[in-house]
Amino acid sequence: MSCILHIETSTKVCSVALSEDGQNVFEKTDFEGSSHAVSLGVFVDEALSFADSHALPVDAVAVSCGPGSYTGLRIGVSMAKGICYGRGLNLIGIPTLELLCVPVLLYHDELPENALLVPMIDARRMEVYSAVYDRALRAVRPIGADIVDADTYLEYLDKGPVYFFGDGAAKCQDVIRHPNAFFLPDIQPLARNMAPLAEKAIAQEKFEDVAYFEPFYLKEFVASQPKKLL
Repeated sequence: MSCILHIETSTKVCSVALSEDGQNVFEKTDFEGSSHAVSLGVFVDEALSFADSHALPVDAVAVSCGPGSYTGLRIGVSMAKGICYGRGLNLIGIPTLELLCVPVLLYHDELPENALLVPMIDARRMEVYSAVYDRALRAVRPIGADIVDADTYLEYLDKGPVYFFGDGAAKCQDVIRHPNAFFLPDIQPLARNMAPLAEKAIAQEKFEDVAYFEPFYLKEFVASQPKKLL
């Protein structure tokens, strides 16, 4: 039995959801652009008010931890940490690229068993943050910053079907012309899809240290990537 507050601010979309035992009971989403600093506090306040008014004790806060927008991630993680401090809750970090895979795995029954998933987050020009996963969400290739051309994912495309999605995928469609390349439109990282990953983290007791947790976008990439990717 668990009640989890979910916060997603890694892209232009700002979303908050509340799940009880894996089922969403509250959701607010702003698709209009980068107004996270304004929208997030309102959405979180409404979600917590909903939980309190329905006698739902919140057990944890799950937050998208990147890669993604520098500003968006900082806003989301700061809010999540503040709630955890104030209410004495556990903190769960959800990798954004794994989150992008959730609606694909849940709602695209046509995926063959040997399909590989490549979620992409736009990093400007022909650059993306991406990873390669199998259908069990095992990392075939870890998260990296890619400059996309026709050969970037060739070793995977030559072996079988590869599905590209996320806000970085559309600009790659004219570049990646391989017959095994498939592009799924309108896949975004949303708080309402965080529950399966957050529930798994709770089952594994995989919690973050609230005092020291940072988005791994900052920790892993800022020191190693060209400034133009930021």
